[in-house]
Amino acid sequence: MKDQSELIKQMSDREVLFHLYLTQFLLLTVATIAAYFLFDTDSFQSIWQLDITEILLYGGATGLTVIFFDLWLMKVLPKRYFDDGGINDRVFQSRSFFHIFVLCWLIAFAEEWLFRGVIQTHFGIVVASITFALLHVRYLKKWVLFIIVTTLSFLLGILYEVTENLWVTIFAHFLIDFVFGIKISLDYRKKSKEG
Repeated sequence: MKDQSELIKQMSDREVLFHLYLTQFLLLTVATIAAYFLFDTDSFQSIWQLDITEILLYGGATGLTVIFFDLWLMKVLPKRYFDDGGINDRVFQSRSFFHIFVLCWLIAFAEEWLFRGVIQTHFGIVVASITFALLHVRYLKKWVLFIIVTTLSFLLGILYEVTENLWVTIFAHFLIDFVFGIKISLDYRKKSKEG
């Protein structure tokens, strides 16, 4: 069986997007069905607190901390440690900034709703964080990326435990993905102009 990086090289841009959207809608569907059975009305409503200050302060601070730490790691570690087989490049490099915004919002919402909102709420931070890390299967052979995604997963889990607010982790996750999505797109555009 071919690994993800080989499969994505054979896909058209349209197929890459189709599979990305399909995956996220599957996560949303699983989360929604599981939530129907696991939550009562009060506990469901309690995790969705639209507290803008808390969202921006805790979610923003966490997201920015992760971004700066990852950028620092990218400066001090060899580039090959961050090679995911070109998957993130294929997803983000030729997208408009608005499309990157939409993709990152969908990814953050779907993944946080399932992993923090449903799994962590009902099965705990360890189960949610390890499941989240394993979902990123392309990182399993890249130890630096796997450590980063596992650490990020536990960090988001802790953030959710502290705030009990799913919007906070959604915003942090979105901010991280959006900044790196824009970075990939800008790097690609710069390289295209130079080459």
